[in-house]
Amino acid sequence: MRFNEIGQQLRAYRMESGLKAEEISARLGVSRAALYRYEKGEVIKLDTVNRLAELLKISPLTLLGIGVEYYAKPVGYAERLRQIEESADQILQVFGPICYLITSEYFDAVFAQMLEEHAESMGADRLAARAASEQLIGVMIARKQMYQSRRPSIIGILTTASIQKFLAEGIAPAARVSDKLRAVAREAARREMELIVSLMESEPIGLQLGLMAQGEPNGPFALLRSRERATLAINPFPADAPPHLQVGVAMITSAEDAVAAHQRVSELTWREAIKGAAAAERVRDLLAAARG
Repeated sequence: MRFNEIGQQLRAYRMESGLKAEEISARLGVSRAALYRYEKGEVIKLDTVNRLAELLKISPLTLLGIGVEYYAKPVGYAERLRQIEESADQILQVFGPICYLITSEYFDAVFAQMLEEHAESMGADRLAARAASEQLIGVMIARKQMYQSRRPSIIGILTTASIQKFLAEGIAPAARVSDKLRAVAREAARREMELIVSLMESEPIGLQLGLMAQGEPNGPFALLRSRERATLAINPFPADAPPHLQVGVAMITSAEDAVAAHQRVSELTWREAIKGAAAAERVRDLLAAARG
């Protein structure tokens, strides 16, 4: 058994469950320190794996890293993605108006402000909404910090329709916020797309951005490659939505057939994508159209 990977998945599924470490350790009959050691990769008995899987309501095989991992909450998926990105040398993303890892600090600041205001609108549920939002933002920022320190190469294939929607609605369109903050969110979206234009034109080493020539993919996905393995992540959760409003099931797998099929699709899409100055000009046109 790969105890390090078991520990990583244990942490992700613990966050997914919404249970605190002390709750799980108490039910398991071990100390919280022991649980944290398991999450860091300490040897764990198969009986303990079975009991943890029962507590977390997942299959023991899933916790052992056999088969497909499923996440029904964005925080569990985001944490697992952070772990995989920690050793990834290349990240390929298909779909979306942005690549979160290369967004600005301003994006994070506005998004956090929107989630805070949205949580306050939740009445009796505001404390739980705020806690969930803070947890998700913490994982997202940790992902970005990891990227900035390691700089794996990124290939991002964006789509026209998603950019148009992003510019029209702004960051976190589902969040319930004031008209004033919604205007700030739209301005933040414009700033992010202006950054994308700059990166498309400058084509910095290790970062390639393209615009899908036509059509839209059936769903967003990412391929993450390290020296040891390739991983496919299929993600229905938008990067900029309040966590309790996100409904879907994210999937992560290293199955060769799944990775190979998505690799073929991404290679064809990238080959046909608009790139460089031509892509930047197309996004400029979308920005101009959004301004009216």
